[in-house]
Amino acid sequence: MYSAADATIRAMTKSPFRTRLRCLLALMPLLFALMVFVPVEPAFADSLREVAQRVARQHDARVVSARVVERNGRRIYVIRIVTRAGVVKTIRVPARD
Repeated sequence: MYSAADATIRAMTKSPFRTRLRCLLALMPLLFALMVFVPVEPAFADSLREVAQRVARQHDARVVSARVVERNGRRIYVIRIVTRAGVVKTIRVPARD
């Protein structure tokens, strides 16, 4: 038979905190692999076409015009879109240097 001390020890080892900790530790390799191997979109775009496609996708819109302008020595992509509601918007995206 088990004593009261054995029951207390058994209850402590099956605490919710320890269970959660074990789950988190078991998931760590998966989380690390996701951080390392899943590609992340860069903050700045590479080409005018890529910027235009990304802006259209993000705003669920159609690209009307796209051009590159230079201001204060920096390139900026200027994308004009039309949303599904018919609203014309101009989006400016800094180019990667």
